[in-house]
Amino acid sequence: MAVERINYQAGKTACTGALVYDDRVSGLRPLLLMSPNWLGVSDDSVKRAATIAGSKYVIFVADMYGDGKIPAGPPEAGPLANAIRADALERRQRIAAALDTLRSEGTKRKIGDLKRQAAVGFCFGGGNVLELARAGADLQAVICLHGDLLTPLPARRGDIKAAICVMHGAKDPVVPKHDRDIFEAEMEAAGAKWQMSIFGGLLHSFCEAESDLPGIACFDPGAARQCYRMIDDFATAAFEAKL
Repeated sequence: MAVERINYQAGKTACTGALVYDDRVSGLRPLLLMSPNWLGVSDDSVKRAATIAGSKYVIFVADMYGDGKIPAGPPEAGPLANAIRADALERRQRIAAALDTLRSEGTKRKIGDLKRQAAVGFCFGGGNVLELARAGADLQAVICLHGDLLTPLPARRGDIKAAICVMHGAKDPVVPKHDRDIFEAEMEAAGAKWQMSIFGGLLHSFCEAESDLPGIACFDPGAARQCYRMIDDFATAAFEAKL
């Protein structure tokens, strides 16, 4: 599996993401932008990208912090992620720059299929890819796993082009049912094609072993395996619907 560190620019911010793909496979593959959790472009996020990519996808792991910032843990990650959350326009600019980089790198290597593009995000990253969808990115699918659901810039009718899939824990204390209800109302008002799967009894970050926090986040390996299959199923169905 090839993992290439790619330097790119997001406005005034110098970023370094990771391009992940099976270099033993020839031909064009779907492009999948991955926005990791608030720990950034960590070793865990790159390994997760490799697992999801397999021989099927070309994945780019987005760097939302820039300047070489990779938090060592939640105490460092919280302020960095919250600063991005507080500025929706900057958040959109940074995730859009990562998408542009994925497209250009996939095209340059003649491995990326520009007719099949999707984005997936985990936790903080889930909120990032939802902002990409709200901004009208030309993607077939956007998938959010236990992510931020609220925004200061809700989508207006017709803004969202991508089909949206959200996977969420019923007992998530970080993004509770109140937030899910607001998100549902936003998606309906925007006329989006969307769906949400609720996993009973699960807390935050149930797809990520490295994110366990007692009473807040707890890894569930069975649900994680199911969600990874759902990522592929949802993206594939969205690609086929556009053909």
